[in-house]
Amino acid sequence: MPRALLLFSGGLDSTLAGKVLLEQGIEVVAIRFITPFFHWKWRGREEEFDRLLREKYGFRGIIRDISAEYLEMLRDPPHGYGSAANPCIDCKILMLRKARELMPEVGADFLATGEVVGQRPMSQRRNIMRHIEKEAGVSGLLVRPLSARILPPTEPEKKGLVDRERLYDFRGRGRKPQMALAERLGIHDYPTPAGGCILTDPIIGERILRLLRLRGGLSVREAELALLGRHFLEEDMWLILGRREAENRKLVALARPEDRLFRIAGVPGPVALLVEGRGDRGRVLEVLKRYTPRARHLERVELEEVPR
Repeated sequence: MPRALLLFSGGLDSTLAGKVLLEQGIEVVAIRFITPFFHWKWRGREEEFDRLLREKYGFRGIIRDISAEYLEMLRDPPHGYGSAANPCIDCKILMLRKARELMPEVGADFLATGEVVGQRPMSQRRNIMRHIEKEAGVSGLLVRPLSARILPPTEPEKKGLVDRERLYDFRGRGRKPQMALAERLGIHDYPTPAGGCILTDPIIGERILRLLRLRGGLSVREAELALLGRHFLEEDMWLILGRREAENRKLVALARPEDRLFRIAGVPGPVALLVEGRGDRGRVLEVLKRYTPRARHLERVELEEVPR
């Protein structure tokens, strides 16, 4: 039985790609790559992920953390950023390269994705898709079941591992063909299309780019911090305020011994994490008072250290 290694985001397109291959009697192994910017909630939950996909779709599921490689690439992506801090082309190259390296481990005959020609302006134009394949070293190995019939035949198709006539010719940004196929395949609980990668968010994107400039790169912990709370990036100071209790707890959990944690004494409100303990206490107090509603009109307030 042929075996495909499917890059699986959990969205409708990658789910359909896997089900289309499964319908041909091809075994599907779904790989989900994770970093602090996407799918991070699955860290340490590999068995649960595998069980979920087997029960729901009939795929085997595996997880791989590519944070180190991703953050190194994010410092200076060869193909640049998109609308914000999203390195779409280099992200796709990295994932395909890592997937290719995993093929012997899982015994895969080829790779697959749920990409649709013309759906995403930066990474799913025909010429860019060919370029990505070449850069990742997967030319001829990558099947895109939803658009395969408007693309050149791949090696798995030429060898008869995949029946090209049972693949599709979807193109463009419309979703109606995918929705009709989902109905035929009995897939009803798929997520609605989201806004895309969190790095395309203008506020978070600007923050990430500024942090990269100021710090020369980000660690995994710093990337996690960058997605939490309100940020005050000033000369020689990185201050983060929790916006709700859950974020306060996360800031405390992510704090290191060299960091400092503050709140306003005796008043419920946000926790402030001063990264590496560098910054002026007066400025910390000023910011905390502004974002602690019950403290704004108090004449005198004091900082206190948050116990760990």
